Amino acid sequence: MRNIIHAAAFYSVYFAPRGRQRLSFLGEQISQRHLTFDDSLIGIIGDAGSGKSSLIKGMFPGLELVNDDDRFDSHKVMRITDDDDLVNDATTFHLDMRFQTAFTQMHQIVSFVRKAIDSGKRVIVEHFDLLYPALKMNAEIMIGIGEEIIVTRPGLFGPLPKDIFDIVHSSLKYRKMVHTAEDITSMLLAREYKLSNTWKHSDVKRGFVLVFDEKPELDIVELERKVREIIDRHIDVAYYDESHIKFGEYEPFECSGPRIHVTNSKEIEEFRLLKDFTWDSLNETYALVGLVGSGKRSIEDLNKPNMF
Repeated sequence: MRNIIHAAAFYSVYFAPRGRQRLSFLGEQISQRHLTFDDSLIGIIGDAGSGKSSLIKGMFPGLELVNDDDRFDSHKVMRITDDDDLVNDATTFHLDMRFQTAFTQMHQIVSFVRKAIDSGKRVIVEHFDLLYPALKMNAEIMIGIGEEIIVTRPGLFGPLPKDIFDIVHSSLKYRKMVHTAEDITSMLLAREYKLSNTWKHSDVKRGFVLVFDEKPELDIVELERKVREIIDRHIDVAYYDESHIKFGEYEPFECSGPRIHVTNSKEIEEFRLLKDFTWDSLNETYALVGLVGSGKRSIEDLNKPNMF
């Protein structure tokens, strides 16, 4: 029995960035801030395409995943039937429940996880909400990925995996809307306004921020109209390769997170741009802010805390 009781923290919430590099960097930060040396069961919760793999790679550098966007390792799926792996193979194991249950019975998975923990190993479980009803043991730390990234260290009374799943599952659609609208805006800025590579990316709730060192000479109302014209044509949005996205008939556009998009622009709800650049006096930059979803929000409302 452990003689350490961790300080309780209900939720920590982060913007869920787009792109492998930004997700991996955030994963590294979450690991440094929230993981302890004796955390043996880590639950990851989120839908396909939410960026779980990139976040895990940032949290656990060098960990070989059972599957990611590039490959699938059948040996690592089947190894849970071999108890010798608990001693000889690794100190940290990764399971993806959606893949694992296609090859393994649930009682075998439960047995493996319990034996691994009892042997002093660490187990990272993607789609932990699918394992919890059979395991009947909550994770020591849970991370949900949707519109935002929620980090929680459950206590005796929760939260339960389903609580986290309900939040991130319902909110992921807004992250996909935002990323698609952001890339359409960026494509126009690069190709029509010749402003390619002059901005950095930042985040705001249900929106995006393009940060410029110098104030661009452009009409924001005109830019918004052009973006909306593309959205209103209901063009297909498709993954092209790991660094490009395809919008309808347009040439592929460079993108750091091509899997995190809607499938058609008609899914983007109420896109709009704030009609003025926002001056950041601390960093001496100008911010162009785009929003999606219903509701009129002022600048003061963008990052106002709220309850889930």
